[in-house]
Amino acid sequence: MIDKPMIFDSHCHYDDNAFDSDRQTLIPQLFSKSVDKMMHASTDINSAKFGIETAGKFDNFYTSVGLHPENLDGLCKDNIDDYLKNLFSLCKHKKVKAIGEIGLDYHYEGFDREFQMLVFEKQLQIAKDLSLPVIVHSRNATEDTMNILKHYQPKGVMHCFSGSADTANEIASLGMYIGFTGVLTFKNAKKAHKACTVMPIDKLLLETDCPYMAPEPFRGTRCDSSMIEKTAEAMAKDKQTTLQDILKITNENACRLFDI
Repeated sequence: MIDKPMIFDSHCHYDDNAFDSDRQTLIPQLFSKSVDKMMHASTDINSAKFGIETAGKFDNFYTSVGLHPENLDGLCKDNIDDYLKNLFSLCKHKKVKAIGEIGLDYHYEGFDREFQMLVFEKQLQIAKDLSLPVIVHSRNATEDTMNILKHYQPKGVMHCFSGSADTANEIASLGMYIGFTGVLTFKNAKKAHKACTVMPIDKLLLETDCPYMAPEPFRGTRCDSSMIEKTAEAMAKDKQTTLQDILKITNENACRLFDI
């Protein structure tokens, strides 16, 4: 059990509709119990504005600003620079600590690979110009993601990691972090455990991706930041250490990455 707030949820989405009924009571409740800090992962302009507004209400709530690859539908390629200019004007706020959630997602049919790569690279360049770390999303796009990351060499984290140990080693060689969700508690998570085992402990982060990816025994329910304790227990077994050590180390890692 956690005897004081130690959890740093490095990737959450409390703007999701799943929290509409109790968002205003849930977040302070989490902070009063096991959660120390939260990083809101933005997905578009409205999401970034939510993050900034919420960060103004809670001392230990931080936010990123970014455009998720799944949110490119409906955006005009000719006007993408204007959209990004408006989006990243929000980075002036003092609680903005990262560029994200950005990346590539080839999961659904009809994706525009070239447009996704273009927007990903533009946002990586903005992160470099602003000296901010990135929060990277990659699904079914490992080769393209890694090639782009090797070119730009950003400071940042590969979130919700589900890749191989070899890919984890590549990410570590770039000096980047890896974030693990509740997937680490799933019975069929052998690949995730191997990746966690080879990853340096000072490059590991804990995250929920809530309201998604709830760990066992909560799988299939709405996830929230308090559930990270179960993921931390699984990570502690992989790294042959204690729950308290994992919570402490991953908190310190996130604070270092996001300059908090």
